[in-house]
Amino acid sequence: MTTTINKTINKTMTKLNKLALVATSLLSITYATANNIDPKLTEVWEPVPKKVTVKPIPSDAISLLQSASDVDKHWRHLNGKPVEWIYENGSLTVKPKSGSIVSKQSFCDMQMHIEWRAPKPSERRKNAPNHANSGIKIQERYEVQILDTYGQKIYVNGQAASIYKQSSPLVDALSPSGEWNTYDIIFKAPKFDQHGKLTKAARITVLHNGVLVQDDFEIQGTTMYKGKAEYFKAHSCTPILLQDHDGEISFRNIWVRPL
Repeated sequence: MTTTINKTINKTMTKLNKLALVATSLLSITYATANNIDPKLTEVWEPVPKKVTVKPIPSDAISLLQSASDVDKHWRHLNGKPVEWIYENGSLTVKPKSGSIVSKQSFCDMQMHIEWRAPKPSERRKNAPNHANSGIKIQERYEVQILDTYGQKIYVNGQAASIYKQSSPLVDALSPSGEWNTYDIIFKAPKFDQHGKLTKAARITVLHNGVLVQDDFEIQGTTMYKGKAEYFKAHSCTPILLQDHDGEISFRNIWVRPL
């Protein structure tokens, strides 16, 4: 009798073990199904990014200085008069004391490419680095410094590629006098509410000759000079200003992609 009972119990336990194994397998399959998501469920198909070609410049960019015709088409002096700077050999050179120039078009968020060259110091203009002093004032306010500081000792928040008097470049990537430099700038304009109160400060990233030198820096206001800062005042999209600071800087290949 005892033997028969034991055999029955053993058979029952064997069946239960098999059922447990089946149940475990089913649970494993269910868990795997729940956690191994079909890749198609995470595929995004729209909107399709617009195709942009990149040579000679991005096809969605605004060419501000590629040829002599661009000078009168896209630029003017602050007083509204035609540009007096000198265009030759594919570049536009500051005519000292003629005045700064501004783009005829206004910009907000943008990607900007600009190339500039400082002349070599000459016997006539030995006052380096001021023989090659200029600047890019985005929205006529926020200045990326242009200055021939190659081999020159100067306050670091005023050297080439600084956000003037606000942020020193992370590294010095300046080319020697007489050679071309490139700035690639990503600028996010400040935002203001309906009452003119700043809600989001401007931010800027700068690559100098392909090297990151300003990394998403939060601009503190307009150019700081002699310790005084003019802080944000409400404004809309505004032109780009290229500065005449009595330096014979040359410019070429300027283009902007509004973002």
